[in-house]
Amino acid sequence: MTQKLDELSNKIGIATTFSFGANDTCHVSDELLEFMCCQFGMDVSSPKAISKSCEMLDNRCYDEVVAPIYVMRQNGIKLDIYVLKGEVLAPDMLKIKPQGKAKYRTLPFEAVTEFEKDLKGQVYQKIVLNINENLDIGYYELEMKIKDVLYHSVLAVAPEKCYVPQVLKDEKIWGFTLQLYSLKSKRNWGVGDFTDLKNFATIAAKSGADIIGLNPINVLSHDFPENASPYASISRFFLNPIYIDVEKTAGFDEKIKGRYAAQIAKAKESNLIDYTNIYNIKINVLHNVFEAHKKPIKAFENYKKSQGKRLHLFALYQAIYHEKCKSIWGGWRAWPEGLKNQGAMDLAIFEQTHQKEIEFFKFLQFEAARQFEEAAKHIKSCGLKIGLYRDLPVGVSKDSAELWSDRNSYIKGSGAGAPPDAFFPQGQKWCLGAFDPFELRKQAYEPFLKILRANMAYAGALRMDHVMSLMRLFMIKDDGDEGTYIYYNFEDMLALVALESHLNNCLIVGESIGNVPDGFVDTLQKNDIYSMSVLWAERWCNGCGDFKAPQHYPSQAFVSVGTHDMPPLKMWWFGYEIELKYKLKMIDENERRCLYQEREKDRWLLLKVLDENGVWPRDNLRKNNYIYGESYPEGLTEAVHTLIAKSQSKVVILQLEDILGVDELQNLPGTDRDKYPNWRHKLPLDLEDLENNVDYIRNIKAVKSQR
Repeated sequence: MTQKLDELSNKIGIATTFSFGANDTCHVSDELLEFMCCQFGMDVSSPKAISKSCEMLDNRCYDEVVAPIYVMRQNGIKLDIYVLKGEVLAPDMLKIKPQGKAKYRTLPFEAVTEFEKDLKGQVYQKIVLNINENLDIGYYELEMKIKDVLYHSVLAVAPEKCYVPQVLKDEKIWGFTLQLYSLKSKRNWGVGDFTDLKNFATIAAKSGADIIGLNPINVLSHDFPENASPYASISRFFLNPIYIDVEKTAGFDEKIKGRYAAQIAKAKESNLIDYTNIYNIKINVLHNVFEAHKKPIKAFENYKKSQGKRLHLFALYQAIYHEKCKSIWGGWRAWPEGLKNQGAMDLAIFEQTHQKEIEFFKFLQFEAARQFEEAAKHIKSCGLKIGLYRDLPVGVSKDSAELWSDRNSYIKGSGAGAPPDAFFPQGQKWCLGAFDPFELRKQAYEPFLKILRANMAYAGALRMDHVMSLMRLFMIKDDGDEGTYIYYNFEDMLALVALESHLNNCLIVGESIGNVPDGFVDTLQKNDIYSMSVLWAERWCNGCGDFKAPQHYPSQAFVSVGTHDMPPLKMWWFGYEIELKYKLKMIDENERRCLYQEREKDRWLLLKVLDENGVWPRDNLRKNNYIYGESYPEGLTEAVHTLIAKSQSKVVILQLEDILGVDELQNLPGTDRDKYPNWRHKLPLDLEDLENNVDYIRNIKAVKSQR
């Protein structure tokens, strides 16, 4: 049975073996393969059933006749159809129109029979329709009339490569990446907001930056604000209301704020973000603002109309969740059947009795969208050449509005994660919902495209978290720890990303740290998808040898010291994260000792590359060897930033945590907040004081000396 099960798994796109680490190979168990095959609707109850499932997959194209979507590069458009032998194709059988337009026109083609296949006494042909006409990039509706049957499909005509702005063809630029929530200011309420983003953009522009990267700003749980991971949103279509500057809302009353003055002051004083306190204060004040509006707000009405059914379902989900979470544990899967499965009558009754609550959730999204758009326009007016650099999470929370409203688009029974790798040797179980590749194709990739478009809004660049998911995604059973890769149509996904990047004038950056398939990065480069590069990975000998000199860094890359999942430079230098993992029992005494020894060696190697490339500040040259026990080396951060700024990489990204000498992690993968306060650390300096901070001034000067 194993051989036939492997065959079926391979046809579906389920990996039966996979590699991780340096030379480790995992053979996936039959139990997991059977489970995953079942999630895709396959019968694996017996060898005979598996054979039938294989046959069904092989012959699916003959049942379809016409594919639900054709994704083609602009230089070679071919449409495959499957018809009975002898079927006459009329010259005018193929019609086309741009998507959304009213009138079809005939599209000339040249038909070529590629092969024949006998199925139960009937001979079918695969016919390729070669299109010789040059079509502009974009989406088209196709209509094919075959033997009096009218078939409809979509044609996506994609460019050969992704969009790259002219500035990156001519210059090397630099900018910042932010955890927006971490911004401190004298005016905010204890968490960074969209006004802080505007004010930071003004500072960044004056400093000469051309890009500002944001962590994901998608909406999180309304009822459990402490679920703060920006990578586990409840909808990637909408924004987190915690970023609303309440004082900038129309109708805000200073008297309302006065009621919460003591709580706001306490939240501002804390070094960690008190999500529950801050979020609930903001929601209460916004509710007062909402209630105060007696007449319809035209801009709000226009926003609701533009967002349509998607916004309504999202607000409906939030209203149901808000009511049911008080008495039902287990998220939307535990709701009454009619609400869980969107029974028309049950939803209609709930809507009728909760109109105001639903409307308020729509209002929150309207105000968040309005302020975000205002911030984006301000950033553009400041003259940043790329502007906003947004971040698209690889998945969505399983207990989310996305899965509740469109669950058929997602793989069932398992969640996205990652196998062990050099950075996270225990692997990672993210428990995120991931698209079903079969459903994506069936729906002409619309669920994926809508997510792309929503997160490209106002962005000059988009970071695709775990970009390997365009090819494959590691899925782990919800009720276990075993997982394997699910494969997607890589060519289709790449082409669609390229198309959307051009339609939205948005540069694509792929986060590809971890288990990267052979040749994957080369493919990204050929498609003009920029890579993310970090100092710690730019080393010889598979990341274990000497640090690379600047001339050996990749050109098509966004380079930084680290990421939100890695220790800031000062923390790395002292090895504080090693001690943290030991205290949390994530490593044992022997591992701790080995890691400290390795860090000692790596510190020497870092000093070596800084010395060899002459990047120490002239007024603060290296004074000694900085053995353990000494204070943090003066000039080290500037030297490191000069090193990466000197690289041939087109974009250098600075983290304020490195500049300001933060020695705490924003996120420690593998831990929840009961062990470590992930996603809660504020920066140590008020935004208003940043421009005059000596470390800020010196590090910006260091970077600008090379760019």
